[in-house]
Amino acid sequence: MKIALDPYMLRRVPLLELPRTVAGLGYHHIELSPRDDFLPFFLHPRVDKAGVAAFRKALTEAEVTVASVLPLYRWSGPDEDERQAAVRYWKRAIEITVDLGVDVMNSEFNGRPEHAAESEAQFWRSMEELLPVFEREGVRLVLEPHPDDFIEDGIEAVNLIRGINSDLVSFLYCCPHTFHQGGNLAEIIRYAGPLLTQLHLADSFDFRASSGLRYIVNPPGSAARIHQHLDIGQGEVDWDLFFTTLADVGFDGIATVCVFAWEERAEDSARFNLSEITRYTEKIAT
Repeated sequence: MKIALDPYMLRRVPLLELPRTVAGLGYHHIELSPRDDFLPFFLHPRVDKAGVAAFRKALTEAEVTVASVLPLYRWSGPDEDERQAAVRYWKRAIEITVDLGVDVMNSEFNGRPEHAAESEAQFWRSMEELLPVFEREGVRLVLEPHPDDFIEDGIEAVNLIRGINSDLVSFLYCCPHTFHQGGNLAEIIRYAGPLLTQLHLADSFDFRASSGLRYIVNPPGSAARIHQHLDIGQGEVDWDLFFTTLADVGFDGIATVCVFAWEERAEDSARFNLSEITRYTEKIAT
């Protein structure tokens, strides 16, 4: 298992200093998530060839690799102009990924849950344009269902990915989305089988608990999705079951620490979660 760090809480660290900072926290791999000077959220990439080359050099010097590149674009949104723009952004992001020497990208389905059918149709339009690019460049795409996407349930997401029918497209299980995916952690992991190639590791509380009153959102009836990305052990994800199930299915992909809740102690959080992953994997191994 390749353990990576999503450095979003460290996004104010200058880009060329980031690899050395990550290495100092004990990580050898990065999942490169959106940042304003590289791949911003929902906008065209900002980095040029010189910037990519300089970042690649800094990675080499720090003995850190990019395990995966994570862009987020509105490629499934019901607005066709936004979808076409997102496809253009994706094409540039793929080019950057290849220039970095990376062959894995991961992202979310996006779209709107209240317009699920229309959003899925837009997703397929985007895939028709982008899948040939992924195939030409030899880049794998790993997809996750996200709260407030057109597809949120884990089993349904695996089924949709199977429908893409490409060896290059696989499934990401995101632990802090466990309760929005259906709460059936082990079932989803086993159902995905070899399609499961990537993980996001962080904790969260079950919003469905206390008769749906774990979180009280006003006005009543709001469609807001609430979840956290906490340190392992701070929420209600069953980590013993999670790591045991991973061992049972022989998972050997990318596992990314994706904690966002503690920017005031970002480095301590990164160290703690790495030690917890090590502890759980050693416990299961024995």
